[in-house]
Amino acid sequence: MSTGTPAGGHLPVTGEQYDSWPEERCAGIEVVDGTVLAKPGAAKRHNRLARLLANALDRAGGAEWNADTDFDVRLQDVPLDNRRPDVVVYRADTIDITPTRPEHVALVVEVVPPGSETTDRVVRTDRYAKAGIPFHWRVEQVAARVPVVHTHVLDPASRAYCDGEVFAGTVKTAVPFPVEVDLGAL
Repeated sequence: MSTGTPAGGHLPVTGEQYDSWPEERCAGIEVVDGTVLAKPGAAKRHNRLARLLANALDRAGGAEWNADTDFDVRLQDVPLDNRRPDVVVYRADTIDITPTRPEHVALVVEVVPPGSETTDRVVRTDRYAKAGIPFHWRVEQVAARVPVVHTHVLDPASRAYCDGEVFAGTVKTAVPFPVEVDLGAL
């Protein structure tokens, strides 16, 4: 069984193949419906927003929750769907379990870069909801203004997100746990 990255016309990547690759090879890619996609590098502002949110969520999560950036969440096995959200809040007791699964995750955050609006607003949101991740935040970067955070809460019956609160600058919410973070200080 080959573990190479498929090119046009080749068979889709399986979870077993992907799991055999070294982390360096997996960094900067996602697998959608078994197809490897390059995830372009992010701008400094994008990375800073993700880090500020991850740090605040990690502190607020206490001993039960961790928040990190830049690692895979396996949304489904067949066809393989591995995503790398900008921030993932996951149960602390699953830190050594790989791959991270939706049932380990409370919240995913996507910082929307220019050129990825449809993917981040529609496609990723739908995939996270279908996978059963309870909370999703979408951070919109508005030129020369404070970021706007759109929160979404999963309706388990429909496996779709309902719109939650919208925050400009300071995020102050109680779900998935109490947290306050000022994004206006960028």
